Amino acid sequence: MECLDAYHYFEKGRGPFCNLSSLSLEESETILQQIRENGRTFASQRTADYLAVRRGLEQMAFAKFLAKGGQPVQPYPHYLTLGACPWLESWYMEPEHIIIPWEELPADVVSFTYGDLFPTMRYADDKPYRRQVYTKHEIIEQIQTYGFPQDWNRTGEQGPERYIEVQVWDNRVIDAFR
Repeated sequence: MECLDAYHYFEKGRGPFCNLSSLSLEESETILQQIRENGRTFASQRTADYLAVRRGLEQMAFAKFLAKGGQPVQPYPHYLTLGACPWLESWYMEPEHIIIPWEELPADVVSFTYGDLFPTMRYADDKPYRRQVYTKHEIIEQIQTYGFPQDWNRTGEQGPERYIEVQVWDNRVIDAFR
């Protein structure tokens, strides 16, 4: 099986784990507007309702994880991928990444979606992993069934899933990696 470590991609000059969801709506809108004005990265293409949609999807993922016995500490996650995803480097002008070993991802504060949270929760098709949040144990079963999207869908031609997303619901997990 491919590497189960978590990768966090970020803009080198900004640093890791800068999270729009940790800010007030006004602060996050200001930063998002700066990213849009830059116009040279993937994030600059985000729609006007991006933050509202994101916060709604985070609430949905929070509730689904809680229902499965998760114990999220904060109302928003930090985002990583399970395994490397070189495509994400194209999102940044000066990409950098941090790796968090699988063993350092506590099961009670880490959830997963098979694909990015946005398309996983919003894309309408008959794939059984849509609108699902997985525990650490459950994501292994999904990988055994479907493999890693970054292996079978490198170019995105086979759907919106390009990686398995890791949601870390506790700052203490990432603090050592900041």
